[in-house]
Amino acid sequence: MPARPVVLSGNSSWNIVNFRAGLIAALRQARFEPVVIAPVDPPAEERMGRMGVRRIIVEMNRSGLNPFKDLQLLLRYRRLLAELRPAAYLGFTIKPNIYGCIAARLCGVPAIPNISGLGTVFIRGGLLGSLVSRLYRFGLGKAPVVFFQNADDLAEFVGRKLVRREQARLLAGSGVDLDRFASTPLPPGPLRFLLIARLLGDKGVREFVEAARLLRRGGSDSRFQLLGPLDPANRTGISRSELDGWVAEGAVDYLGETDDVRPFIADSHVIVLPSYREGLPRSLLEAAAMGRPLVATDVPGCRHVVKDGINGFLCAARDPASLADAMRRMERMPPEQRAALGNAARAKVQAEFSETRVIQAYLEALGDVALQPKAPPRS
Repeated sequence: MPARPVVLSGNSSWNIVNFRAGLIAALRQARFEPVVIAPVDPPAEERMGRMGVRRIIVEMNRSGLNPFKDLQLLLRYRRLLAELRPAAYLGFTIKPNIYGCIAARLCGVPAIPNISGLGTVFIRGGLLGSLVSRLYRFGLGKAPVVFFQNADDLAEFVGRKLVRREQARLLAGSGVDLDRFASTPLPPGPLRFLLIARLLGDKGVREFVEAARLLRRGGSDSRFQLLGPLDPANRTGISRSELDGWVAEGAVDYLGETDDVRPFIADSHVIVLPSYREGLPRSLLEAAAMGRPLVATDVPGCRHVVKDGINGFLCAARDPASLADAMRRMERMPPEQRAALGNAARAKVQAEFSETRVIQAYLEALGDVALQPKAPPRS
């Protein structure tokens, strides 16, 4: 009997190869055929090829708001799911979660989306947020399982009646491969604070730069570093000219972007994420797995990883002074105390956020789906 396909879809191939490789391997072992639906993503194409997974390329503008393009995407999903008749559709990131799940509902395919964060639309609200809520409500309405990466996002969706409580399950993020992200000792030299993220306003990048300025004015000799891609198409994206100005001023160092964050984490002392809201931030989890103390905002997602005074410090969102105070506390600590925070960070990831826990949750959800009667496709 041939293996039944299971579709995995995200808004980039990079997301799939970096965060879903372990899940794909487990699906194969469970006698499913993983099929990836995602856009072409040049930095990830070689690794995608090495995975040997069946691949269907779709065009997708992650941040675009063109209704004609989004309708085309929905119709493309519907055609593909009608042809594949997969055992389940697994969605990751906003557009695959919305349009892929709507298509799955229309085709009678069980959808298991992963809500990894609410995004700019939910943070800012307004008419667009209302429209997205309606699309979510329809797309998720028949999903047997909807995964959330933190309890705040789960409560938000249940409170808005976008999902029913019995559909919702908490998941330990994307899971961290604890062997790949092994603990490393803190390096010598001046303290290096590293922010790893897409360079967006909503990630708190500007607050990080302003906090660096405040610390420098106070005589700090620490280094303040940014690692991640520019995303000018995003509504809160940092422009190249703004970034170049910060670097020219000497406020921060820009390290570019990378497919492997491990060497950069290993060369840092503290990982910082002043985001306005997260699902379950991968950068903090990977840094914690490598034994790095953390500084982050006291917001959903971040506060689920950072326990103030135990594995790092929390600060107020949108508040450079509060961020600078937390970073200054890190500066004033003796090295052995920072190392103790890093050890506690690693222990928390081992206990709560390992990749094996995430994979097991997906296999259990697929087992539940297999026991449910299949809905006929809608005409």
